[in-house]
Amino acid sequence: MARTKEFDPDAALQSALELFWRRGYEATSMADLVEALGIGRASIYATFGNKHELYLKALERYGEIQNPRLLAELAQPGPALPAVRAVVRRFGNEASTGEGRLSGCFITNTAAELGPHDESAARCVERSWDHIETLLHSALVRAQAQGELPEGRDPLTLARMLLVMLQGVRVVGKASKDPARVRDAVEQTLALLD
Repeated sequence: MARTKEFDPDAALQSALELFWRRGYEATSMADLVEALGIGRASIYATFGNKHELYLKALERYGEIQNPRLLAELAQPGPALPAVRAVVRRFGNEASTGEGRLSGCFITNTAAELGPHDESAARCVERSWDHIETLLHSALVRAQAQGELPEGRDPLTLARMLLVMLQGVRVVGKASKDPARVRDAVEQTLALLD
């Protein structure tokens, strides 16, 4: 007879996500995961696979948490450009204030740490960036159709510029002790949307 799990896999995955996000892939050992998740090594392997597979599952979970929030912000009815501006400001605030800035963005952290040499992680990062770019592009197309964005602007190019800027803000916010760097970059970027 099969044994039932004596732990909540969703809670364990959330704990793994938080640990990987805080420490990174390489700095997190299997012993760290056993301690943080409060379950045995064999249970981790049986439920999630090896450390790398668990990391990829944690990345997917991160997207499941973050993507609906971004969609809700950018797809709300009414004027679209104020929603885009609010998202850019939110990213800037998160990157320049509070303890959250020290963790950065899990996707951005993964891109920097694993992206150059881990194809599976790079694919997860690309999917996330494609999703963000698509949401920004859709909002900017709506903004242009509603007369909020001048006709001569290319919504796709602007969406890509915003994606790159938002990811850069996460890196600089995490590493810099000067929040003005991020705030100034955000305001200059927003001026490009006028």
